[in-house]
Amino acid sequence: MRMRPSNILHIIVHDLGAHLNCYGRQDVSSPNLDRLAGKGIRFARCFTASPPCSPARGCLMTGRYAHANGLIGLTHRGFDLPDGERTIVDHLNDAGYLTAHIGFQHERSDPLANRYQYNDQESIWCQEVTPRAVSYIDRLATRREAPFYLNIGFQETHLPFDRPEYRPADPGDVVVPPWLPDNTWVRDELARFHGSIRCMDECVGSILETLASSGLDETTFVMFTTDHGMAFPRAKATLYDPGIETALIMRMPAGDGPAGVVAPELISSVDIAPTLLEIAGAPVPGAVQGRSFRGLLTGDSYEPRECVFSEKNYQDIYDPTRCVRTGRFKYIRSWTPQPRITISKDMIWESGVTRGMMPWAAEPRPAEELYDLSADAYETTNLAESPEAAGIRGYLRDRLEEWMSDTGDPLLRGDVPRPPHARVDDPYVPDPEEPEGFRTWEPPGK
Repeated sequence: MRMRPSNILHIIVHDLGAHLNCYGRQDVSSPNLDRLAGKGIRFARCFTASPPCSPARGCLMTGRYAHANGLIGLTHRGFDLPDGERTIVDHLNDAGYLTAHIGFQHERSDPLANRYQYNDQESIWCQEVTPRAVSYIDRLATRREAPFYLNIGFQETHLPFDRPEYRPADPGDVVVPPWLPDNTWVRDELARFHGSIRCMDECVGSILETLASSGLDETTFVMFTTDHGMAFPRAKATLYDPGIETALIMRMPAGDGPAGVVAPELISSVDIAPTLLEIAGAPVPGAVQGRSFRGLLTGDSYEPRECVFSEKNYQDIYDPTRCVRTGRFKYIRSWTPQPRITISKDMIWESGVTRGMMPWAAEPRPAEELYDLSADAYETTNLAESPEAAGIRGYLRDRLEEWMSDTGDPLLRGDVPRPPHARVDDPYVPDPEEPEGFRTWEPPGK
């Protein structure tokens, strides 16, 4: 299918993972995103190339891995996407697009350095960003000189989940994922998380309704995604699937593409930038490390990936880890001794869930982890020391090292250097001496 250059609406939210009804979370209310998925393509296996917040967004926007684009930590801790790194915005500026951003961003400490032609930083919360986005879309509908790229960012669904706009679910109705303990603290946190999702989904619905009423949906490609997994232990800022799995929903301009399709192919977040550039009719620079999956949107040829890679360098702490994931197996390698679960500061101070995973969470993390996802979807049984799994472990270890070498990963030569002004904490080690009620859970398969 041949495509004409189209407008692009890119909605990105925070810390969602794939926790939506259309991704099988039946206790979650997300009707507007479910409808969007029904009108387009839902990518069932999309994974971020780096699970900390800023690196995740840097990978998505540049199409390059974090250790290659330089954004290896959080912008509010002194890390930044280098000025010379070109993003989707720069490439679309060159292609004659009007580029605009409204709301939350986390790639650069100075939002103006992202080089959008229009930049609205008045708020980051969905119920304040949405009216501004709606007003801007109405203005776009009156101008037809050039196609536009509009990036709308929400702070939701980041902790804390206590804004008055959120309507928490009933804790008794939530379905606790098997990789979390089922206790009062987890149920309460999930219920409030679901309230944040509901609010975010309503705002997405308002934006999509405005796009339709303006007539722009007939010429606009719509993408909804998030940066990384949800803010719960063993998810956010980890390389387990709940940490790197992300929602990705794309809808072609009205009538131009498939509807209600679920794509099972492995997708990396570095693949998004080249895909958007091809949709826009813009050239994909040679420095881009991702590969376009435009063929999945247009019915053209596409060679599926065998595997995807992800990395962590800095969150609040230095925690260099790498992983390779195929359709069946996950191999994780850690370069420094850490507790089994490293906890980001927002979960330490704004969530009590971590305490419900003691004392298991404080045990030492293995240097190598290998999981057979077909038999162990929640990554609870580490096969790295199993003689029967030695062949696949060696193969995946080689694939990981080959990727690191090909992409110039500095971790092969020693510690990953950080900017001298960056703030990095000592590892947070959960205290196993918590009240008795917090210490009753062990993971499945232990």
